[in-house]
Amino acid sequence: MSIWIIIAIVILFFLWRLRPVKGIKTITTVALNRIIDDKDKVFVDVRTPGEYKTRHIRQFKNIPLGTDFSKLPKDKEIVVICQSGMRSAQACKQLKKLGYENITNVRGGMSAWRG
Repeated sequence: MSIWIIIAIVILFFLWRLRPVKGIKTITTVALNRIIDDKDKVFVDVRTPGEYKTRHIRQFKNIPLGTDFSKLPKDKEIVVICQSGMRSAQACKQLKKLGYENITNVRGGMSAWRG
């Protein structure tokens, strides 16, 4: 009986960690294709430099997760991508804590990108 309680707590913890943060938009890679050349947006790839070097989208600047994001402009939309969407979600939460208002996470990340 107690093992089921522990399993339920672990599942609830992971679901809580994955919940969307208020004020952060999520788009698909298909939607990303439509906005990729918008000069009013800042595109940030939070993967490691090695991952970025292997394959990246030209418009995205590599700023790995854990880097100081406070130098990014606050007056533009920040579009964030990683390999799967998990690290970019973390980066979006960090940006929100830093006071950024217009943040978008790319769901599925580079794994879903077919550009």
